[in-house]
Amino acid sequence: MCPSRLVLEHVTSRWGVLVLAALLERSYRFSELRRTIGGVSEKMLAQTLQTLERDGFVHRDAKPVIPPRVDYSLTPLGTEAAEQVWALARWTERRVDAVQAAREAYDEARA
Repeated sequence: MCPSRLVLEHVTSRWGVLVLAALLERSYRFSELRRTIGGVSEKMLAQTLQTLERDGFVHRDAKPVIPPRVDYSLTPLGTEAAEQVWALARWTERRVDAVQAAREAYDEARA
């Protein structure tokens, strides 16, 4: 598999897009991010954050306090990726009616 495909898969995955979009607004603690995104399991969010951190998109800031505090934010590379993915998401929202019309026309032609 081409390395760029793997990166594309990470940033455009279901949870990857939502994590990047949320972190584009501000940094979040894990539980805040989970509530903001909604519907994501702890395990899936942890895996997504770890993958995005490994790819250099997310910065994990673990503070040495009790109770432990970990904040997640975007790196400059992550901000760039999030802006690109978010632009695609906004375009999709604007054009969903056209896509739905195309689907209906396709289905009618096949029936």
